[in-house]
Amino acid sequence: MQNPSTATTHESASSAFGFLTRLTGLASLNRSPSSNPDGFALSTSNALFFNGTRTLTPRRATRKALASLSLNAKSSAGSSLRRFISEFNSFIRFHCDKVVPESFASVGVSRDESGVGVNETDGVLGEEGLPLSGVEADGPKKVLILMSDTGGGHRASAEAIKAAFNHEFGDEYQVFITDLWTDHTPWPFNQLPRSYNFLVKHGTLWKMTYYGTAPRVIHQSNFAATSTFIAREIAQGLMKYQPDIIISVHPLMQHVPLRVLRSKGLLDKIVFTTVITDLSTCHPTWFHKLVTRCYCPSTEVVKRAQKAGLKTSQIKVYGLPVRPSFVKPVRPKVDLRRELGMDDNLPAVLLMGGGEGMGPIEATARALGDALYDESLGEAVGQVLIICGRNKKLQTRLSSLDWKIPVQVKGFITKMEECMGACDCIITKAGPGTIAEAMIRGLPIILNGYIAGQEAGNVPYVVENGCGEFSKSPIEISKIVAEWFEPRSRQLEIMSQNALRLARPEAVFKIVQDMHELVRQRNRLPQLSCTA
Repeated sequence: MQNPSTATTHESASSAFGFLTRLTGLASLNRSPSSNPDGFALSTSNALFFNGTRTLTPRRATRKALASLSLNAKSSAGSSLRRFISEFNSFIRFHCDKVVPESFASVGVSRDESGVGVNETDGVLGEEGLPLSGVEADGPKKVLILMSDTGGGHRASAEAIKAAFNHEFGDEYQVFITDLWTDHTPWPFNQLPRSYNFLVKHGTLWKMTYYGTAPRVIHQSNFAATSTFIAREIAQGLMKYQPDIIISVHPLMQHVPLRVLRSKGLLDKIVFTTVITDLSTCHPTWFHKLVTRCYCPSTEVVKRAQKAGLKTSQIKVYGLPVRPSFVKPVRPKVDLRRELGMDDNLPAVLLMGGGEGMGPIEATARALGDALYDESLGEAVGQVLIICGRNKKLQTRLSSLDWKIPVQVKGFITKMEECMGACDCIITKAGPGTIAEAMIRGLPIILNGYIAGQEAGNVPYVVENGCGEFSKSPIEISKIVAEWFEPRSRQLEIMSQNALRLARPEAVFKIVQDMHELVRQRNRLPQLSCTA
């Protein structure tokens, strides 16, 4: 019998995806050939269409609906969709009072007769009652990083960028990180992280979602539909921070915010950049032609950016941003091992499953325990450092086992650079951040899994560049490690050199320095007007 709470969670998790897919399906039944490049259909034949421009009028009675669905009577699908379309149009008419503000001056302030918030100096006010005329000349610049907790890599990159700004420029910048969808949009759009986790756990559903939304006509129609419902909330969320720079580290953080900024005439006043956190293969939604700069981690991603229509002047290739702590010189391995309770001399493998301690960690650890013990000599030929993350049950279970070789079991670790510095190779899933960090430390990598879509290309990136191996079998993985640890083997040395060759430890610093230059190139601060 299904647990009611589980059923409720699954229903809630998939609702946002289902709702948008339904709209997108309607939008793409017969896409008008006269649609403009932004995906706004210019005809009403079986299509979802939007008013490209909107004006804010004083009287509610004259406000237009922002979107509607129309059905061509000759369509073969018309009879089955007519009722849904009628209900959708009724919904739009009912909610059309929520007109997207013409300026970012709509929240929690006094209003003039037209409903626009003003202050005594005729400046536009934001959510906190602050002027939206840009930062003071002598005040710190403000950076807003947009991310979502769909996997740990996006937040890790956001934190790395924030740390780099603080390291390079100190109090010259104030850096804020926000999950735009979760923190600033209503249900069902704020369910994005939960929906992602649900889909990833059901691999087939995730593959359908990832590859099904890749075509431009599909995801642009999806974003157009989404903008209709949440543009006002997104505008308020962005202007709450009064940013000089907006940085997206997530593929779903470009399109809707850029639509909002364009409608307000702010594209030439706010620097909008994308920092791609997928190492090789990446979803087309990462790319938008209106960004000021797109930072790519590899030449493979550059090719995808150019295919998406970005200009050479918009693209920079610096590498994947990782924590600045990885740039610092590593302490001697023997000192790190003593702090972690490891053997001073035996070669060591780092086994990890991300922040949540997922994957076949226990099976792999048991296989390593057997493979790294020489029965003929009666002694260990290697040791294992296991990172269980937040998986306390796994940590307790592994800590209670009687190991024949030296094994250290740790929970959630914040100083991963020290764990990597204490080991000679690493076993992990194909997360781009972990791969980039391992390369900086010169660690040969064994990949034991990947998420379909965005992580699929990371496997050949590692293997074909001679930095490691791939296997899902715990037994096979343990055999590979045992071969690497043989006294006469040079594989570890060769792969370590290859990893260091691909490493880009200075990437995050180059990224923030380039952003700093972009801000300096802006000759004037954002100035907004209350008039359309």
